[in-house]
Amino acid sequence: MRRFALALLALSLPWLAAAQVTTEDLEKDFTTRTSVHLNYRIVDGFHAVAAYEIRTEDNLSRIDRHQATLGLTCKLTEWLKAGVDYTYIYRHTSSAWEPRHRFSADLTFSRKLGDWRLSYREQLRLTHKTAELNRYQEVRNVLWLKSRLKMSYKGWRAIEPYGYVELRHTLNDPSYSATWNASSASYTDYTFGGYNAVYMNRLRGTLGFEWALSDHHSLDIYYALDYYRNKAIDTNKAGTKLKSVTWKPSLDSVINLAYTFSF
Repeated sequence: MRRFALALLALSLPWLAAAQVTTEDLEKDFTTRTSVHLNYRIVDGFHAVAAYEIRTEDNLSRIDRHQATLGLTCKLTEWLKAGVDYTYIYRHTSSAWEPRHRFSADLTFSRKLGDWRLSYREQLRLTHKTAELNRYQEVRNVLWLKSRLKMSYKGWRAIEPYGYVELRHTLNDPSYSATWNASSASYTDYTFGGYNAVYMNRLRGTLGFEWALSDHHSLDIYYALDYYRNKAIDTNKAGTKLKSVTWKPSLDSVINLAYTFSF
């Protein structure tokens, strides 16, 4: 038994010597999203879309961002649709307003099951940050993969209720290697590993409905819960010292109201 305990301790030593990672307490917030959309049918199955959206945060106490989007969608087959878009984001950070540029491409697979429709979407999203940043702490061009499974009911004339679950993975977060020195409570042997850390940083659950007011006007209303798990790395600007690594979990309640004019 003693030999087994020593062997287990020996196997654990590399993990005990690895970088110390802390986790903050869960933060909660109530946010809103309000948007106006235009949907122009160029030909059957091929549409141009535009949208403006405003978001609030900190329990509705301040504006989080303004953003405007232009895009195209194309129905390739009865069960497959593709889309691309560009979004200009004007976001409020802790210190100032910061412009960002976002590019997205997605494929949506769908299947009718009687009055129900099941769909699965994969979206690749790249966001370019324009503000000054420490490249050892964050990447300038953030790459995300969003995977969504959605079920909607089409048995009613004007109202289409739906629900979906969505996972979002960051694909190019900064990575590192380091050793945690318990006696000095600091990191040693820090090395920047590039932008190759991959992990799930958001889980979203949503319930909502689309309401067709007429042939040209519709509303989309939903409530969502967003669970975030973001990793914050604190280094000096020279990239020679790792100060801390912290997981920051949060839970946001989101109310969305979107109006669409189709023509």
